[in-house]
Amino acid sequence: MNPSPDCIVELRNVSKRYGDHVALEGFSLAVHRGEFLTLLGPSGSGKTTLLRLVAGFEQPQSGQIFIEGRDASELPPYRRNVNTVFQHYALFPHLNVFRNVAFGLEQKKFPAAEIRRRVRGMLGLVELPGKEDRFPHQLSGGEQQRVALARALVLEPAVLLLDEPLGALDQKLRQQMQVELKRLRERLAITFIFVTHDQEEALVMSDRVAVIHRGRLEQVDRGEEIYERPRTRFVAEFMGVENFFDVRCVAQNGECARFETATGASLWAKNARGFSEGAPAILAVRPEAVRLSCAPPEPRPPNLLEAELVEMIYEGGSRRWSLALAGGARMVAREANSSSPPQAASVARGTRVFLSWEPGKSLLYPAGEQA
Repeated sequence: MNPSPDCIVELRNVSKRYGDHVALEGFSLAVHRGEFLTLLGPSGSGKTTLLRLVAGFEQPQSGQIFIEGRDASELPPYRRNVNTVFQHYALFPHLNVFRNVAFGLEQKKFPAAEIRRRVRGMLGLVELPGKEDRFPHQLSGGEQQRVALARALVLEPAVLLLDEPLGALDQKLRQQMQVELKRLRERLAITFIFVTHDQEEALVMSDRVAVIHRGRLEQVDRGEEIYERPRTRFVAEFMGVENFFDVRCVAQNGECARFETATGASLWAKNARGFSEGAPAILAVRPEAVRLSCAPPEPRPPNLLEAELVEMIYEGGSRRWSLALAGGARMVAREANSSSPPQAASVARGTRVFLSWEPGKSLLYPAGEQA
């Protein structure tokens, strides 16, 4: 089967092992032409291995990799229309900015006039005009990162591979470069495949996010879908869901279903058609979906639990509460700070409070599904 014309990179059932370690197993993924796709997952999940396979630095034990509709199995790295930006930039310390950016063009024997035109145009695009004669040690971390980007982009690759290129930057500069990278990709219409383990970074920058765990693709979707509707328990936990209940379905009511915990508490969830009465399940809810109050809300919400306040942590833009439920289970709630402090902000430790959330915010997973 030939790749779709809209697909610029495709991996089909790719497996890669290093001795007994399985880096990727039966991995399939299609990357759309011109999109910003982020590979997201914890350390050791297989993200960088995937990037190196596309670049041609590694070869799979099985499966196929297509680039621009062509099987890349026999193509060495220099014949693949891709380029890579690494976390530590790998700039040549003895070459100035101009020569660093021009290096690939010089290796390909481009005419001097064309090299000057491309390098100056690219330095303008990454906002480094007038710094052609500086050396890497004379640049800030953000400027070095821009030089590395310019060096990769000046060759006009079909796909740019970025292996955690913002990891060495401080938080403020990192946030600034996230926005700049997104704008740069939009202006150039080049496909970006970006590797990170930072959830916020992935959500800010990407058209789609591919969540990888233990060499397998857990979910690939728009950032909003990954965050709001994680398809597996692993994706839910990795994207910040902290409250999980072992439950049993006790009643179906149209699009909603009622579940019961081991302590007898009733919890409701929407979109529960796959869970028949009596079936065990895992019900989860994000901390920021939980409302905390000092008295039971009126009218009474479907999901309402009583708890004891264990700890309140001020996080700057939000407050985080740790709470103990009957039977010893713990929950976490989080609320954004506003001009008027939340009702529970000054509640003392040990106070009885009430937790509630909408059935549409409940997430459901099969019982026994591991994170």
